[in-house]
Amino acid sequence: MGTHFPHFEVIPAVDVQDGEVVQLVAGERGTETRYGDPVEAATNWVDAGAETLHLVDLDGAFEGERVNKAAFEAVIDAVSVPIQIGGGIRTPSDAFDLLSIGVDRVILGTAAVEEPPIVEVISAEYPRSVMVSLDAKDGEVVVSGWTERTGLDPAEAATRYEDLGAGAILFTDVDVEGQLEGVNTELVSRVCAAVDIPVVASGGVATIDDIRSLKNAGAAAVVVGTALYEGSFTLEAAQSAVDR
Repeated sequence: MGTHFPHFEVIPAVDVQDGEVVQLVAGERGTETRYGDPVEAATNWVDAGAETLHLVDLDGAFEGERVNKAAFEAVIDAVSVPIQIGGGIRTPSDAFDLLSIGVDRVILGTAAVEEPPIVEVISAEYPRSVMVSLDAKDGEVVVSGWTERTGLDPAEAATRYEDLGAGAILFTDVDVEGQLEGVNTELVSRVCAAVDIPVVASGGVATIDDIRSLKNAGAAAVVVGTALYEGSFTLEAAQSAVDR
């Protein structure tokens, strides 16, 4: 399991666009539902039992630079649980900025795919702090806001990043992202089997059964967004279902 997830965790997503919490459908801009203030959302999740928070700068992911910096700094100040953060982190100095103010893990997607050595550079300074985000569409890794295919197999890519020092893999199945239609465990279990570092699954979780099946597929944790915000189930219910 690695040092980060002593037991299977259900991690709420706090995706931020224009300074507000949103959830997108299938990663498409313009499909967002808004859920208010990031600090409020973050503190509510921690009060509800979240042991880790997953923060994403959606503007950053699309623009290639960090846009919602102030909102994230406010969240980091407001909560005391580990935070993993992604979206627009393109250089080692972006990562060091965040790690130096108390972020536990930086999530690298496009940057890691386009320039794998960045994973080594950051990990040398902050061991196990890099979570590489692999997004798969039709079973192939995609980058740049899910618009560009790479031809990479997710399991092979995960192995490569583990070798470069990544502390964890965030694996998102874009085909089911934000649609509450359930999960594809076959691909998740293949990625989990390929590496020894924790794999955090994301995308498509609609029910507590989806969470159970991701745990059974070998994931160390699952990131849940839409289903929690829409009240499909509570964080407490989801976490206690997998703790049993």
